[in-house]
Amino acid sequence: MSHNVLNKYLNQLQLHPLRTKAITAAVLAGFSDAVAQKISGAKKLQLRRLLLFMLYGFAYSGPFGHFLHKLMDKIFKGQKGNDTVAKKVILEQITSSPWNNFFFMMYYGLIIEGRPWSTVINKVKRDYPSIQLTAWKFWPIVGWVNYQYMPLQLRVVFHSFVAACWAIFLNLKARSVAIKAA
Repeated sequence: MSHNVLNKYLNQLQLHPLRTKAITAAVLAGFSDAVAQKISGAKKLQLRRLLLFMLYGFAYSGPFGHFLHKLMDKIFKGQKGNDTVAKKVILEQITSSPWNNFFFMMYYGLIIEGRPWSTVINKVKRDYPSIQLTAWKFWPIVGWVNYQYMPLQLRVVFHSFVAACWAIFLNLKARSVAIKAA
């Protein structure tokens, strides 16, 4: 049965790549938030918050990853080997990594928590550098594995899965800061 489910999923990924990646990212974002809420000690899941995380995955992270990997494939068309993988990882880390972490922090503060602009900006100014430095210790390894071993159609799915774990970290970091700031 699980083999059949996997084949159906891979078929959807082939037939409707953007939609499938967006839905996958939404499900994984929702899952990561549910886990983060439970780790934080929530007695009852905050459904609105969970749905806002799913919206983030569906509307932003899934599509962003889809187009990022298509662009990377065009930029490095026909190039293979460790040098190419390294270039892809470096390009991703100096462009999309800083943007994605900044965007997540803004979305979390403004949309999920509903905090005022000035509070969110101050939190970003205070915490963004350490979050980005942590990302640069973690994501290049993920990028290397992704570009080296994952076929193009599975890169966003792999990235979304790892991002679900990363989102738990960011989520807990953002929440602990929000508690300190309150």
